[in-house]
Amino acid sequence: MKKSERSTSPILGESAAIKRLKMTIEMVAPSNLPVLITGPTGAGKELVAQELHRLSERKGSLIAVNCAAIPSELLESELFGFERGAFTGADRQRIGRFEQSAGGTLFLDEIGDMPLGLQSKLLRAVEKQAIQRLGGSKDIELDLRIVCATHKDLGKLVADGQFRADLYYRLAVFPISVPSLSERLDDIPLILNLIVDEHLTKNPKFIQPIFTEAAFAVLKSHDWPGNVRELRNVIERAFIMFHGKEILAEHMRDNLLRLNPSQNFAAESLDTLWEATADMGLSVDKSDLEEHAPPPAPDKFRSWFKHYALIDLRSYLRDIEIVFIEGAIEANEQVISRAADALGLRRTTLIEKMKKYGIERFEEN
Repeated sequence: MKKSERSTSPILGESAAIKRLKMTIEMVAPSNLPVLITGPTGAGKELVAQELHRLSERKGSLIAVNCAAIPSELLESELFGFERGAFTGADRQRIGRFEQSAGGTLFLDEIGDMPLGLQSKLLRAVEKQAIQRLGGSKDIELDLRIVCATHKDLGKLVADGQFRADLYYRLAVFPISVPSLSERLDDIPLILNLIVDEHLTKNPKFIQPIFTEAAFAVLKSHDWPGNVRELRNVIERAFIMFHGKEILAEHMRDNLLRLNPSQNFAAESLDTLWEATADMGLSVDKSDLEEHAPPPAPDKFRSWFKHYALIDLRSYLRDIEIVFIEGAIEANEQVISRAADALGLRRTTLIEKMKKYGIERFEEN
């Protein structure tokens, strides 16, 4: 994609999935129909909302509200505003997000997290194209376009009684599904180059790492549960860990995708890396860069939900246990007793776990 195209459209890619997405956006953008954007976390739903607004040529602003980020008791006043004296502390009139988006687009992100009690007021606003501020009695008519987004299955929420069916059908007049990154792997080089350009613009002291073809092949084989947001994280790690250096397949696999800074680094390069990060004003614990570092401390996983919306904890822990068991067996030449010692387990306990997970039983030497 040319730079001129990048400057106009925030959605990068030439894959079949992205071409269909762009075609759908172009088709519905000029209308005033409500749009419901669905797709996994980190796939770029907000970019779709931005593009819908841009192509609509509406004169007003795009006003975004994350329904999951605002406490439920504050969300109503945030959306509809309030009159002076509407409640304790309301010492002046406040214009809400609906009025701010008059003539433009109101983007309600994570609409699936909106409280049921507020959903009825949103339905009224959508149907009447008018709102009332808290504490007010006068209808305020508005010309705006409502675009909503969610990573949740609203149909299931409706069936479970957690989302109003009438509101769902009013918002989903024109649904748009954003493909996951795993559905558009061929777009990774384009997206990566844009993120690299943005990073260098914001951080001119950085030296760009060199992504080899082998590294790109690893990127295209990854399943990307965090989608484009996860790819951005990987690239930002690469700038810190491979400051101006070549990234090979093993670097991508062992250091960046698995977030393991201890593997595949020459000891003499660690001091250079430490100095580079210090020069850039970055706070990096030097001990995290030492070779033979242990696995990530359990507390490191506390920030998981800052980046991802969910995790299948049972499956994830099972997979980790299987990997540790197989790795210990392989590292100890298939000797079960030694592998058990390496894992800090009794031999009988290890054998039971191997049976549970269907791991091949090896004879003792």
